[in-house]
Amino acid sequence: MSKPTKILFVVPYPVRHAPSQRFRVELFEPYLDKAGIQYTIAPFMNEKTWKVLYQQGSAIQKAMGILSGYLKRFKTAFFDVHKYDYVFVHREAAPMGPPIFEWIIAKLWGKKMIYDFDDAIWIPNTSKENKIAAMLKSFWKIKYICKWSYKVLGGNDYLCNYAAQFNKNVIQMPTCVDMERMHNGIKQHKEGTVTIGWTGSHSTIPYLDEIMDVLVTIEQEYNTRFVLIANKKPDLPLKNWEFIKWNETTEIEDLLKIDIGVMPLKADEWSEGKCGFKLIQYLSLGIPAVASPVGVNKVIIEDRVNGFLCTTPEEWKASLEKLIKDIAFRKDAGTAGRQKMLEEYSTAANKNKFTQAFSVLP
Repeated sequence: MSKPTKILFVVPYPVRHAPSQRFRVELFEPYLDKAGIQYTIAPFMNEKTWKVLYQQGSAIQKAMGILSGYLKRFKTAFFDVHKYDYVFVHREAAPMGPPIFEWIIAKLWGKKMIYDFDDAIWIPNTSKENKIAAMLKSFWKIKYICKWSYKVLGGNDYLCNYAAQFNKNVIQMPTCVDMERMHNGIKQHKEGTVTIGWTGSHSTIPYLDEIMDVLVTIEQEYNTRFVLIANKKPDLPLKNWEFIKWNETTEIEDLLKIDIGVMPLKADEWSEGKCGFKLIQYLSLGIPAVASPVGVNKVIIEDRVNGFLCTTPEEWKASLEKLIKDIAFRKDAGTAGRQKMLEEYSTAANKNKFTQAFSVLP
């Protein structure tokens, strides 16, 4: 009888806290269990550090948390990896400095390392709360991690094309939602006040500036509501809006308050690397979306089928007006979006691709 495959997941954040990690790694745990694969998830950061990471101040607590993470990583790299057949690294083994842990795992010990990333993280892009940490990040290391890896999983074409420069074994793996256990609600579109919504981390809230004038006008003309779901409350020039602090236990309930989802982006290299997760969440729940035609958004959104792709303020306004006034179209677009997510962006549709990544190359 063959021994079960053993996998070590090297991840940045505490379990059940960060979207990219939850939806690219943690949601696949039931399928790993079903496949008889044994695994361990090893976060760099503990919960206490995570809670203060994006707050101003708390320098000592942040420093101690980061130091603790590095000590854990040294233990993992030198002692723990030998127990496993594969080491799966999501984004990076450590948040700062050169890729020393990846080098130890793949080059010193010769372990089969699978690298997964869902942003253009070779491009400098950090928040103002962590300017000092940004100076210590080694954005150049991503190409070396790709080069040393057994296989690479990228969240979209743009990321996969980058990885393919350094590794011939690249698999495109979209960020997925579990439409059986989590994103299994369906928006019931009704007559009445229409709610436009956005969800994401505080670092991406500035993208809303791209369409804020349109949202203000739409609110004035159609008496719409706006819901923003994030980990930090911003200041918005809207009158009728609600901030909902992101909470895993109420995430789906909160998203279902939205009738129309929005995802504005700037047309730049960083945005090209985004995996469209906001759109995936909206559409999976039957919520049509309006988005900028940047990167994978152009793949997820089928214009005038499950939403709209808009560049100019005039296009954004016309598209929102169509969805506000035409409830039949809003329902149809939501249905079409949900069906596409079931077929292409659900964990059920991608489970085999994920588990087969842990197989020996011919």
